[in-house]
Amino acid sequence: MTPATIATRYIDTLAEVLRHAAVTGRDEVRLSLDAGIDWMRHAATKTHAGGNKIMFIGNGGSAAIASHMANDFSKNGGLRATAFNDSSALTCLGNDFGYEHVFAKQIELHHREGDLLIAISSSGRSRNILNAVDAAVSGGCRVATLSGFAADNPLRRMGDINFYLESGAYGFVEIGHLALCHAVLDIHMGWTGAA
Repeated sequence: MTPATIATRYIDTLAEVLRHAAVTGRDEVRLSLDAGIDWMRHAATKTHAGGNKIMFIGNGGSAAIASHMANDFSKNGGLRATAFNDSSALTCLGNDFGYEHVFAKQIELHHREGDLLIAISSSGRSRNILNAVDAAVSGGCRVATLSGFAADNPLRRMGDINFYLESGAYGFVEIGHLALCHAVLDIHMGWTGAA
């Protein structure tokens, strides 16, 4: 296989992973990708209009996506958003409560009923992400999840809306999660299908 062929296959595979994103509600009923993106877009708009905020969380590459999206939702989309991955907060709370609680404690400290949590985890199994979702639900927040890897990952069933990408490759899952979040924001900003 030539390098050009491999690159084309990579992009084609990424497109297929995104096209086949599984979207479910809390009741695990399958929804279309359009319905899932629409739910998230309306939830983000409603959250902001109600004086609330959108909270992004993730580990590693997903933390980078969380920061990127919090900045873009705020700056470009005019929607109140933040990411809970400040290094001082993570090390303080990790030291005092254990790393599995670094996001849950921040949600407990900073959430308001009606906030929206967007929880991003490639594996859907990170204990600190699962605990954060529990804290958000207990606090009256709406939750959107983005996960990948194994179809039975627990995060996939915890949100009001859940996006699952069927791939075991980090690159496809992470790029896919970023693309889904950008789709929500771009459509919110008026994208209608033009390049």
